[in-house]
Amino acid sequence: MNSIQSIRGMHDILPEQSALWHWLESRVSAIFAAYDFQEIRTPIVEKAELFTRAIGQTTDVVEKEMYVFEDRNGDLLSLRPEGTAGVVRSAIQHGLTHPPGLKVWYQGPMFRHERPQKGRQRQFHQFGAEVFGIDQPGVDVELILMVERLWATLGLSDRIRLEINSLGDKADRERYRRQLVEYLEPHRDRLDADSQRRLETNPLRIFDSKHPDTQALMSGAPRLSDALGDQARAHFDAVCRMLDKLGVKYQINTGLVRGLDYYCRTVFEWITNDLGAQGTVCAGGRYDDLVAIQGGKPTPGIGFAMGVERLLALAEEAGVEFSRPPHAFLVSQVSSDDTLALAERLRDELPALRLATAVSGGKFKAQFKRADRSGARFALILGESEMAEGVVQLKDLRAAHADQETLAIAELSKRLAQLIGRNDSD
Repeated sequence: MNSIQSIRGMHDILPEQSALWHWLESRVSAIFAAYDFQEIRTPIVEKAELFTRAIGQTTDVVEKEMYVFEDRNGDLLSLRPEGTAGVVRSAIQHGLTHPPGLKVWYQGPMFRHERPQKGRQRQFHQFGAEVFGIDQPGVDVELILMVERLWATLGLSDRIRLEINSLGDKADRERYRRQLVEYLEPHRDRLDADSQRRLETNPLRIFDSKHPDTQALMSGAPRLSDALGDQARAHFDAVCRMLDKLGVKYQINTGLVRGLDYYCRTVFEWITNDLGAQGTVCAGGRYDDLVAIQGGKPTPGIGFAMGVERLLALAEEAGVEFSRPPHAFLVSQVSSDDTLALAERLRDELPALRLATAVSGGKFKAQFKRADRSGARFALILGESEMAEGVVQLKDLRAAHADQETLAIAELSKRLAQLIGRNDSD
């Protein structure tokens, strides 16, 4: 019988990879906390209508990519393709937008049925953040500053650039849509097949086309920035003015549109050249109509999402060190219960200690090989004689010609605390 394999585009996160995930998760959550964002966790499965209503019936996500199925009750459900709609649903359902100023972040898997490739999988993971109830441009800027701080914390600032644009208000986009269609209609035959379809359904998305002929045609297209109303223009000008004053580098990309219909006014993307075609690592913008679209009271909102897999790939490209081997490996020739008793005592006295034990036993030489392969910095050696004397030998496995220290068991955790504190700061 053949073994069962994982589903195409849905990958395991193996033990040697999980350290990098923990490294990223701890730093992202710390940045969110520093800006007073609280975590929210929403279901992976939602009613399909939640996404079709929010994202738009004519988007690629809804038309081609959503995992939709009927459950036993006949309800049409979907694996979530993105995080914002579920957060909005939860905020409305639980009355979280009153008073205004809700700031939440989330993390977890998303699902889209598309062709798997580097940086784009069918099950992928995102971090995201959302702010509700504040329409001031300062909120847009604070979100951008938060992400900029994250890049600095991760050591990625010089590998990512920020692009921004304004999509205006609903009336601005409707007016611009007519202008764009009027420009493109005489050149329909020059558009690729997807863009010809989008001309009827979602013409702004034609700016996303990678087809050379379409790109050449779009380079001469009218720009939404020229169709902005006074309020949207004033909002965007204020965002740019604050970013300039705060020293944030950015490029205005008048062809930047977002793939989901709910966006308005400020939109932004952080892009890298280090990951090939899948260069967007974080993107978002303002969605002032989305809460009302989902049945809530009119409430402005803004947020972003970042792809975890792409961030991890970028961190690896940058040579980020993320390994977290055990601090110490307990090499023992005494009984398993005595070995485990010492290990548990050390963990009680020093909760930050990462300690591996050779519970499977074996000769000292074999255990030292395992200790070396584990990446541990220190070996704790417990033989019959040490047990009888109430001591442990401590050896630095990564220092040439290091002498062993003989430490009383009662003093061992204190000495380890000194060593691992110094070692983790190296």
